[in-house]
Amino acid sequence: MNKAILIRFGEIFLKGKNKYVFENLLIKNILKTLTDYKVKLTKISGRYILTEYDEINETEIMEKVSHVFGVYSLSGCYVVKTSEENITNCVKQLEIVGNTFKVDVKRANKQFPIRSTDFAAQMGGVVLENNNNLKVNLKNPDTTIYIEIREDGNSYIYNSIVKCVGGMPVGSSGGGLLLLSGGIDSPVAGFLMSKRGMPLHAIHFHSFPYTSELAKDKVISLAKIISEYTGNITLHIVPFTKIQEEIHKHCRPEYMITLMRRFMMRISEIVATENNLKAIITGESLAQVASQTIESITVTNNAINSLPVLRPLIAMDKENIIEISKKINTYNTSILPYEDCCTVFLPENPLIKPKLEKVLKEENRLNVEELISNAISNIEVINTNDI
Repeated sequence: MNKAILIRFGEIFLKGKNKYVFENLLIKNILKTLTDYKVKLTKISGRYILTEYDEINETEIMEKVSHVFGVYSLSGCYVVKTSEENITNCVKQLEIVGNTFKVDVKRANKQFPIRSTDFAAQMGGVVLENNNNLKVNLKNPDTTIYIEIREDGNSYIYNSIVKCVGGMPVGSSGGGLLLLSGGIDSPVAGFLMSKRGMPLHAIHFHSFPYTSELAKDKVISLAKIISEYTGNITLHIVPFTKIQEEIHKHCRPEYMITLMRRFMMRISEIVATENNLKAIITGESLAQVASQTIESITVTNNAINSLPVLRPLIAMDKENIIEISKKINTYNTSILPYEDCCTVFLPENPLIKPKLEKVLKEENRLNVEELISNAISNIEVINTNDI
C-alpha cells in the first residue's frame, strides 16, 4: 500500500483533437512548480498521479500543485493493486473523522467483477466492523471514502478532496501586461487573466521621491505572491515622476488623472509590443473611482493603437474583489500604507466625464513623445524568479 497524490483537471476535458496540447502544458507546469521535490508523474485516463515522493513533503507538494492553473482538485490517496482483498485491507486501515460516513466507488475498470453499488455496500460493512461508533449517512456524511478502480490495474482510496484554482494552464493563451498599482484590484485582475491561461508581465509606474521605495517594494512583493500561481512575472518599473511634474506644471489640475492614465496606456502598449504580449490588463471596476467611469475609460482607451485592454473586474463589486484577494494572499500586502503614483498631485475635483477633444487640447501642452521616450529608456526590469 503506497501513498500517491491524485490530480484532476477540469476544462481541458472540453477540448477536442488538440486536448493533448493542453494536457502536456499542464503536466509541464505541474512539474515546473515541483522542481524542488523528487516526484514521478504518471498520466491515466482523466487523472494524473504523483508518486515516489518523500511522504514528509506531501502537504507542501499538494499546496504547490493546488496553485497550478488547470488543476481542478486533488487528493492524497493510497494505491493498491486492484483486488478485493487489497482494497479491503486498505479500507480497514483508514482513519475516519466524524460520526457518519458513506463509501463512493467508481469502477472505471469494468473487469473488476463486483458492481460499484454492491462493492460500496460491501466496503461500508468493512468500515462498520472496524469502527463500532460510526453510522452510515448517504446524504450528508461527515466523511466520504472514495474508491477509484482504474484501468491501469490500480485502485486509489482516499477520504478527502481539495478544491484547487481550476482554469486553463498558463501558456495556453497569449501573454498579457498587467498594470500593477499596489492596490487591491490589480493583483486580482492579473490572477484572473492568468487563470484563463495567460502568462503575465507586469508594469508599475513609480514616482520617487513623491512615493517611497517602500511603495516599490510593496509592488515587487505583490508580483512575487501572484507568481506562485502564474509562474515567473517580468516586472517593468517605469519612472513616472517627470511625466507627472510636467502635467502638473502645464495642464489644468482636474485633467491630471485622465492624462496620467493616457500616458500609462501609451507606455504599456510600447512595453507590451516590445515583449510580444497580446493584451494590456487593468484592475478597473466600472464606476469605482473617477478614472473608471465609462467616459474616462473611453478617453484612456483612445491612447491605445493596436492592443486590446482587458478588464476582468469591470462588473465586480469591491467585496467580491477583496474576497478573491484574501484567497490568493495579496490582500494584506495590498493594504500596506505605502501610496502609489496615483496619489501624487491628486486634484480636489477630478473629471468624472472627460471629453476627448478637451483632453487632447490639454495634452497638446506637453511634449508627449519625449516624455514617453525618456520614461521607457529608464525602465527597471525585475524577474520574480530572481527575488
